[in-house]
Amino acid sequence: MEGSMTPTQPMRSGGFWAEAWRRYRRRPLALAALVFVGWLAVVALFAPAIAGTKPVLCRYKGHLYAPCLAFFDRRLEPAVFARDRFRGTYPQNLKEKDPDSWAIWPLFFQDPYRAVRENEWPGRPANPARDEGHPSASHPFGTDQYGVDVLAKMVHGTTVALLVGFVSMGLAGTIGIVIGALGGYCGGWVDMVTSRFTEIVMCIPTLVLILALTAIIEKPSIWKTMAIIGATGWTGIARLTRGEFLRLRQSEFVMAARAAGAGPVRIMLRHILPNALAPILVPITFGIASAILTESALSFLGFGPPPPSASWGSLLNDARSNYSMWWLVVFPGLAIFLTVLSYNLIGEGLQEATDPRLREARK
Repeated sequence: MEGSMTPTQPMRSGGFWAEAWRRYRRRPLALAALVFVGWLAVVALFAPAIAGTKPVLCRYKGHLYAPCLAFFDRRLEPAVFARDRFRGTYPQNLKEKDPDSWAIWPLFFQDPYRAVRENEWPGRPANPARDEGHPSASHPFGTDQYGVDVLAKMVHGTTVALLVGFVSMGLAGTIGIVIGALGGYCGGWVDMVTSRFTEIVMCIPTLVLILALTAIIEKPSIWKTMAIIGATGWTGIARLTRGEFLRLRQSEFVMAARAAGAGPVRIMLRHILPNALAPILVPITFGIASAILTESALSFLGFGPPPPSASWGSLLNDARSNYSMWWLVVFPGLAIFLTVLSYNLIGEGLQEATDPRLREARK
């Protein structure tokens, strides 16, 4: 009997993040929002393969090329097509200049930056423009006043929206964590200087500052817009980081690390920051939604990235010239609303999954 008995093994804990993920999955809306943002990331990554007029992959004169990468950066378009004077038109030129060529085309043959011309794709008419560009089977989201397909612009605008959110808040998070960590851990005059500097930046209206800086810049671009948003959106992260470092710097594990001879930088990076990171992620998530909303507002006001950058806010700006084109308001406005709502739901889910006080209050 004794030989057949097996000792009970203690259940292993999956750690803080595994437990937080388990609690996060209990929130259906937050989980659906995470899936939606993941779907947006896939669309942004494969945007040139979803909508475009350049081949995803083609064989031309015995070599393989991926001209669609030019939608990410014009410099990525192979020089051979410029030398052979394709002028951005591939379907007919490929067959005329190399009968043995072949190509894999995007799922939706439309360009986000210009209208498709008649017979550019064999047998297809030119894109309609203005009031004639209402949604149809050929153009599910319609076209703008110049005949550019709205669905193609929204697909490529997804890349802009996600880049603005992640890059700007990556910069803001770095600045906020560094300033908050220095003030919270060092204390004294360092804390006083960083706190006063944070309060000064908080007093400046963010959108007004961004508009002023954008007006001064000679050649605005999406990267400069992201830098401005990131350089002005770190104050909330800094204050929360400072509070967490003030709370944790006198903890037993920090005192033990200090007694073992660990330096201030090592203590901050290896011991305090991992334990303070969970609540810091929440304002970063909310900040991504705010950054997308700010970029859309700038583009709507005409201060966004210049053409040919595709953005959801620029589509809303185009609608001001002709209010009868309702599709220029509905589809990009719905995309902005759903994206911002998703990030807010993710932030709320993270907050409840990582903050034990909120879980206790709900019991």
